[in-house]
Amino acid sequence: MRKIARALLAIGAVGIGAAAFIYITLPDVRSLRSSNPPSTAFIDLRAREARARGEQPKRIQKWVEYARVSSNLKRAVLVTEDGRFWTHEGIDFDELKESMEVNIERMEFARGGSTITQQLAKNLYLSPSKNPIRKVREFLIARRLEAELSKQRILELYLNLIEWGDGIYGAEAAARTYFHKSASDLSASESALLAAAIANPRVLSPAHPSARLLRRQKLVMRRMGAVTPPPVVAGPVVPPPDSMPDLQPLPELPVTSAPDVLPGQPTAAPKAPGGKPPGGS
Repeated sequence: MRKIARALLAIGAVGIGAAAFIYITLPDVRSLRSSNPPSTAFIDLRAREARARGEQPKRIQKWVEYARVSSNLKRAVLVTEDGRFWTHEGIDFDELKESMEVNIERMEFARGGSTITQQLAKNLYLSPSKNPIRKVREFLIARRLEAELSKQRILELYLNLIEWGDGIYGAEAAARTYFHKSASDLSASESALLAAAIANPRVLSPAHPSARLLRRQKLVMRRMGAVTPPPVVAGPVVPPPDSMPDLQPLPELPVTSAPDVLPGQPTAAPKAPGGKPPGGS
């Protein structure tokens, strides 16, 4: 019994020590209130992967303020990535429970259940591995992000940093690359196509949408009217990082087939030859 007690005490001590180390080494996210990160752990990882293949790392990115991102894109991203973003505090425990049940049922890691805040924490500071320690750090960083930043700022960071293709990062780069327009001018169907590609942007390319991507786009379109993005609020404008490269759009154009209206919105009457609506004089 004494040996068992000593073993339990040792395990407890190791656990407490590990927890203390994890907490002490968490990044300080307060700087994100007033400055944009010049890079992220994920962007650096992609650069290392490119160099390992003997290639020059590609990075197309241009920072855009939250107020200058189309509300269509905000809605579409919330629909696909985090429908309860506005109400949770970094971790959606209901979604996490559902994901765990699905994974246990299938005996595989089939569903992640990560919120936008968790995804931001991972992209900024961590690796994409499924290591349990990494997941614990992700949870803790997500809670710190929610404690220190507004929902608008979290979503602004996310929309500017996520990957949207090979070397394409952020909404402005994606909008100019695929649609030759600003992120502020994205339509509902364009936004739905971009959001549908987030799950695997190197396979689901908005430049050459597959049947699978178009099906996801239509599904997003049907759900976009049910979510409300965090409103634009007055606040200090955070300047982009000095080291961010100039944006160079790629010569790729998308092909979309979804209607350019949200559910419940009126549709303009088709025009007859000559530019007049049917029945006009």
